[in-house]
Amino acid sequence: MSEERQIFTLKQVTSSIQKVIGERYPKSYWVQTEIHKLNYTSKGHCYPELVHKENGQVLAEMRATIWATNFDKINKNFAHVVKEPIRDGMVLLVLAKIIFHPLYGISLEITDVDPTYSLGELQKERDETLRKLSAEGVLNNNQKLKFPLLPKRIALISQETSKGLKDFYAIIENNPWEYSFFFMLFPAHLNGDLAIHSIINQLERIEKVKEHFDVVLIIRGGGSEIGLSCYNNYKLAKKIVTFPLPIMTGIGHSTNITVSEMLAYRNAITPSELADFLIQSYHEFSLPLQEALKIIKNKSKNILELKHKELKNEIRYLIKTNELFLSDKTNKLKNQGKEIKNYTLKYLKENKYILKNCFFELNQLLKIQIKENRTYIEQRQNELSRNFKLTLQKTLNQHKELQINLEKATAKRVENQNQKLNLFENSIRLINPENVLKRGYSISLKNGKLISAENPISEGDLIETVTQTYKIKSLIKKIDKNE
Repeated sequence: MSEERQIFTLKQVTSSIQKVIGERYPKSYWVQTEIHKLNYTSKGHCYPELVHKENGQVLAEMRATIWATNFDKINKNFAHVVKEPIRDGMVLLVLAKIIFHPLYGISLEITDVDPTYSLGELQKERDETLRKLSAEGVLNNNQKLKFPLLPKRIALISQETSKGLKDFYAIIENNPWEYSFFFMLFPAHLNGDLAIHSIINQLERIEKVKEHFDVVLIIRGGGSEIGLSCYNNYKLAKKIVTFPLPIMTGIGHSTNITVSEMLAYRNAITPSELADFLIQSYHEFSLPLQEALKIIKNKSKNILELKHKELKNEIRYLIKTNELFLSDKTNKLKNQGKEIKNYTLKYLKENKYILKNCFFELNQLLKIQIKENRTYIEQRQNELSRNFKLTLQKTLNQHKELQINLEKATAKRVENQNQKLNLFENSIRLINPENVLKRGYSISLKNGKLISAENPISEGDLIETVTQTYKIKSLIKKIDKNE
């Protein structure tokens, strides 16, 4: 007769396993694990999915439980030390008890988390990112880029509702010198794991049209340091250091500078500080230009004053020379008259009878001589006067030509600057959404926002298509993916 079989119920089996595990593992243990998914519920409980990976391969996995009474205390303490809450993908050191439930199987009941261990893991990620970028020789690439003389066309990566973005706009729009900028917003997540892919995706969009921008600003407001570990991520940091345009960050915190901030062209504690920097860059360009205009005006004035003095000196010299010349000729003429008179008297005395007949002739000759000398003096005087007028006119023409050249040079310099500004404005006008619509393009929106990976569409959705002249509302019946 065969031996009678021993049969157990499933409840007996599970109860036996529960008893064995309870006796074998009566206390709690510190376990190193990665939170694959936290699974936080509306009641405050968490049911984490725990994994152990090596070389990217999952070698072990287990369910866990963190009751709401413990999670609130654990998460607050963790955030206080690590500066961000517990999230998916973190490597934690947890205090847990091994339990077995007849319905839910084996799992870990987590009662505590050591935040200092995670802090060390975050520091390891930060150090590893810096080590990789240094080994690749790209550590300071973005900081070596040439900064534009006037950063006018700016790509902004931020959230539309960010307080820091509003503060940034307020400072720019209210600057007392009325400097103007062109901004285009590229919306992105800026906290937690979603931020990594979101920021990289927007940087790739900007890179495709990089010729339309001068710099890129990553702005995150609020001043909170929660969720900043994403900025230590290797992929995000590498995208920033190898980007072809200067990247500046203002992510609103004052301690524990992240790798992305450290390697960006410039980092600021707040978005407001970045706004002040942009305004100051314009101001530093404007002041020397205004100073140069003052110098040109002052030098022109000095040159004109100097030439005016030289002209006055030349006029005085010409007048004095003319007076001396006339005085000399007059004296010579008088002396000659006296000599002739004396000679005539002497001759008359000696040749009274001979000269008597010639007196009249000599008298006539003397008159002719006097007339010729007077004519010569008048001609010389007229010649000197003409030469003086020609010299004066030539000097005035030179001064006038110098003044015209200075005015032309100043006008040309201002015109060149205006042409550059017009080129900037034309480039901005070309990418204006209204001009894009005029060229026959359209924009499709869902719930008032652009259709994208962050705002996808589904069959049955109502969308709005905007053209230059119409707003068309459509109901989606079928969606074919664009290959």
